[in-house]
Amino acid sequence: MKEVEIVDGEARTGTFLLAQGLEREHQIVKKLIDKYQSKFENFSTLKVRKLKSTGGRAANEYLLDEDQFMFLGTLLKNTNKIVDFKFNIIMQFKKLRLDYARLQKHKALPEYKEIRDADKIVRKQTTDMMKQFVDYAKEQGSSNANFYYQNISKMLNGMLFIVEGKFKNLREVMSIQQLMTISSAEQIVDKGLQAGMSHKKYYKEIYKDVKERVETFAELHGKSEVIQKALDYK
Repeated sequence: MKEVEIVDGEARTGTFLLAQGLEREHQIVKKLIDKYQSKFENFSTLKVRKLKSTGGRAANEYLLDEDQFMFLGTLLKNTNKIVDFKFNIIMQFKKLRLDYARLQKHKALPEYKEIRDADKIVRKQTTDMMKQFVDYAKEQGSSNANFYYQNISKMLNGMLFIVEGKFKNLREVMSIQQLMTISSAEQIVDKGLQAGMSHKKYYKEIYKDVKERVETFAELHGKSEVIQKALDYK
């Protein structure tokens, strides 16, 4: 399991997994950060993430950047095992830093810019069509029509891509081929919604039909890993 991940476009490491590797209780690590909060925030704002509930009391963790992690490391005593763990975390940060430099080089390619601009046009068309579909579903009595608007995008990303981390805009870290793939899938969605509404179909049937079309496309195309494919581009 990777301790360092991309969160809103930044490399961060969560204190829950850090505590395990540092052989400390999570609450102890959090209290240590709280004690020296002003010093941690000299590097950057301390981000907080809610941990998934396991049936007990809800808990949060801090998401540290590289400098914050290294400062935390100075506050803890070492064993050989902990030294190895700290070294591994630093190397994960280094890899993500280098990966992002390569990604920016990829995005500077003229062909990338051309495909990205075309993708934005397709995205707007599909978004407009999904908004029409939401209104269409509401007219037919749907009380949670916005669910379809949100879920179609999630469905496309989930079926077509393997994503590690959280991004403000997933398209900004896609390869040229991935941008072409998502554009093709959105055109399938666009045509499916348009055809269903023009034939006055029930909104749930339209959504089911669109989902089946995307599933067929995804089965034929397969999944690709976001960021890595961009970095592999030659």
